[in-house]
Amino acid sequence: MNRSIWIAALLVPLSLVACDRPTVVTVPATPVVVAGPPGPQGATGDQGNQGNQGNQGNQGNDGNTGATGSQGYTGATGNQGNDGNKGDTGRTGDRTTVIVVPRAASVPAN
Repeated sequence: MNRSIWIAALLVPLSLVACDRPTVVTVPATPVVVAGPPGPQGATGDQGNQGNQGNQGNQGNDGNTGATGSQGYTGATGNQGNDGNKGDTGRTGDRTTVIVVPRAASVPAN
């Protein structure tokens, strides 16, 4: 038991030395940036080069003309129609003459 006290007495200081104390880090305050008056406008940049124009595709070939169609058949001639019925003979007149007298012209009113 005497030895265990001595061993414990030696181990306790060694174990305390092995413990790290946390290091205190002081963070400096972040400076606040205040914008000053704006400066003069810079020079205008150079204009870029014009891009190349792409190649145009070739025009396609024209199609072939279609064949002419066949002429149609001539239609058949129609049959002659039937003759109509004959009218009755008119009756003989009584020899009376009718004279139509025109109306007298009216005088225009002014």
